[in-house]
Amino acid sequence: MGAVKYPADFKHFDYVNPDAPKGGLLRLADDGTFDTFNFVVPRGTPAAGVELIYDTLMTSSYDEVASEYGLIAEGVSHPADFSSVTYRLRANARWHDGAPITPEDVVFSFEALTANNPTQKFYYSHVVKAEKTGAREVTFTFDQAGNRELPQIVGQLAILPKHWWTATDAAGKPRDIGQGTLEVPLGSGAYRIKGFVAGRSITYERVKDYWGRNLPVNVGRDNFDEIRYEYFRDDTVMLEAFKADQYDFRSESSAKNWATAYDFPARTDGRVILQMFENRASATVQAFIPNLRRDKFKDPRVRRAMNYALDFEGMNHTLFFDQYKRINSFFFGTELAATGLPEGRERDILDALKDKVPKEVFTATYTNPENGSEESRRSNLREAVRLLKEAGWEVKNRKLVNAKGEPFTLEFLIASPAMERVVVFYKPALERLGMSVSVRLVDSSQYINRLRARDFDMIVSGWGQSLSPGNEQRDYFGSDAADREGSRNYGGVKDAAVDALVDKVIYATDRADLVAATHALDRVLLWNEYIIPAWTLNATRTARWDRFSHPKDLPAYSFAFPTIWWFDAAKAAKIGGGTK
Repeated sequence: MGAVKYPADFKHFDYVNPDAPKGGLLRLADDGTFDTFNFVVPRGTPAAGVELIYDTLMTSSYDEVASEYGLIAEGVSHPADFSSVTYRLRANARWHDGAPITPEDVVFSFEALTANNPTQKFYYSHVVKAEKTGAREVTFTFDQAGNRELPQIVGQLAILPKHWWTATDAAGKPRDIGQGTLEVPLGSGAYRIKGFVAGRSITYERVKDYWGRNLPVNVGRDNFDEIRYEYFRDDTVMLEAFKADQYDFRSESSAKNWATAYDFPARTDGRVILQMFENRASATVQAFIPNLRRDKFKDPRVRRAMNYALDFEGMNHTLFFDQYKRINSFFFGTELAATGLPEGRERDILDALKDKVPKEVFTATYTNPENGSEESRRSNLREAVRLLKEAGWEVKNRKLVNAKGEPFTLEFLIASPAMERVVVFYKPALERLGMSVSVRLVDSSQYINRLRARDFDMIVSGWGQSLSPGNEQRDYFGSDAADREGSRNYGGVKDAAVDALVDKVIYATDRADLVAATHALDRVLLWNEYIIPAWTLNATRTARWDRFSHPKDLPAYSFAFPTIWWFDAAKAAKIGGGTK
């Protein structure tokens, strides 16, 4: 919405080093395993980094909120009502086998993604068709007008080679894009797969004659000759491997590790650098998410009572070394977070839904209960008991039961041992309310299957939110997504007012409208108590072996590792180790 930063004849993005040296090896890590190179189907676990081998129609800049520039596409046009969009492909865009990237490839990619991936099918549900409309043109037609984001998000499609997927493999067997495969696929991007050990490692090599290497959007990026991913059993092993210089860079998700696990010689003498990068482009919403499809969670007073029982302050001090902040918004830490009372455009939007939203939306700012002292904990538990009683739950014989005498049982479903200590900290307060609480730790595949089947009481999960929210909000909170397997509406939110507000976000006509609509959505989601808000750190904690450099001024909305960083041979020589 609004003008883009860079003119048509720009030479490169401002934040890159156009003279960055090419070369070197970057070693990264992942936990678990992989069993496919086909990311199209939701079954299986795609190899880390496989997106490196594919180009998209458009690519984003890291110093703008939501601007995109041509990659495979050299031009884009749409009618004034945004009812369709046409992309014109570059004549020199090529696959790694030298074949041109064609409109047929684009159509094939769209149809394959929406036919085989439920999430993509839902995300692009308003795209009626993709069709070739010229020698190098593809048109996407929509079932509605006014959705300003649709022309942009179809440009984010990864384009796949139709001629490769519809041919046969080395054994003469027809390829099937609806199935997983460990056959090395054909790509078009800056990297190709050089080699792999199934389930254990994969190496990508920079394509020296990559067709798009001199495009303005690519100048100064993709600087490593090789990028290798090694897989480890779990994060504990992975951390020790990092300290032993088995890989180069890690993002640290554990507050405990950040505070206690990096006291080792390489950190002390400066060979390993710990650095936090502020997240200005997004918000991460982490929460305890109850399954609203189950009767015991349907009353918002029950969910609010569980919020009163959460001693975040104690948890933050005891488990997290006081590193986190409590979330009080679905867009925490951004201009999209609702504050104060609604006014102006936001108030007008909410007034139209006045009898469909909680009355507190208009009269109070949403806050979480505060704990941190024994007195406040007792007071908050008393308020939780009151709310539960209002909702029809009372303690009898030390058990919380409803009017039918049915006990309140609660199972936390988790897949991470690190999350177990968090839930165990929360558990005693819930038990003091009379709930029967258990914790079920399962492997990742079982967790995913149970999540898809909505077979859980409560999970600890969340959503990533950009500064330009749009169609993904339907997948997060829309009624149509509540019972759809694989959607990210984990809790099962079904609310006509939320649906209307999501539409307001999607159909916003300018930035001011978008911000107002998002404020309204945020406020209504909060006051419905759909989640028990957890915590966040508005930064990324990173640790790296000091073998790399980056431009002096990193872009506003990303630290862009490894995209615009490079291997620094002089630094690498000083610290030794590694392989290149």
